[in-house]
Amino acid sequence: MGTLPLWVGFNLFVLIALILDLGVFHRKAHKIGIREALLASALWIALALGFGFFIWRAYGSQKGLEYLTGYVIEKALSVDNLFVFLVIFRAFRVDDTVQHRVLAWGILGALVMRGIMILAGAAMIARFDWLLPLFGLFLVYTGLHMLWKRNKEVHYEKNPVFRFTSKHLRVTREYSGARFFVREDGHLSATPLFLVLLIVEITDVTFAVDSIPAIFGITRDPFIVYTSNVFAILGLRALYFLLADVLDYFQYLGIGLAVVLMFIGAKMAAERWMHISVHVSLSVVAGILLLSMLVSFLLKPKKTLQS
Repeated sequence: MGTLPLWVGFNLFVLIALILDLGVFHRKAHKIGIREALLASALWIALALGFGFFIWRAYGSQKGLEYLTGYVIEKALSVDNLFVFLVIFRAFRVDDTVQHRVLAWGILGALVMRGIMILAGAAMIARFDWLLPLFGLFLVYTGLHMLWKRNKEVHYEKNPVFRFTSKHLRVTREYSGARFFVREDGHLSATPLFLVLLIVEITDVTFAVDSIPAIFGITRDPFIVYTSNVFAILGLRALYFLLADVLDYFQYLGIGLAVVLMFIGAKMAAERWMHISVHVSLSVVAGILLLSMLVSFLLKPKKTLQS
């Protein structure tokens, strides 16, 4: 699937959407309200489902189900990113009015990095089919690691890339609105907002290492893996501003995401001996996520994040 015109057309759509987002609708930095976030989130979900309907009609129900399952998995795993973004913005005291710009540029970088990773992963799996069970075992390990590290404080500022950049770049002491770079005493200097953007990018690459193999557990088609990833990421900013005030209540969603990763990993590792259909995979993934969210709402939340 995925002819050259289809790849070109889809990426042109993404480019136009980002230009409109950054250059028109959010040209001026401002705080994203609930109504704006709700409308944007609904729009991206509608576009994603509309594209899925196109895949279904043009390439058949199997491909349509693969896309939908991949989108649901990626969308669910992206919620874990939202917790991280919330922690980062709180830790670095990023003003509400510039958070959208950080996420927008972060997502632009994420699209490029994920595109490269998906194409590389597809080429490797096509050439070395024995890699798929290894990816599966890696996902099982990742799920177990997610359960083990729950509620543990993560120091993103200790990341080697962040430490190297902050040490070798001129960095201003104060933020300068939504600007990533400013001229200070005749020298070009980075603002702390650029370092926050760097952490967001590093975090997304880390999550992509988990989420992309998970979708390869559903389909080998790089176009479906890529498009389901892209639509989930494009709607990530709106979802963040929609859920930012209630993320603390999803205390058991992390367990659900870990179980999803272990299920997909086990499916990939055992595929040579046992085939699980896309219908069953979608039902299991949706059931796990709904159950974890229901338990989160029924039980009293624990405040694990600092206000």
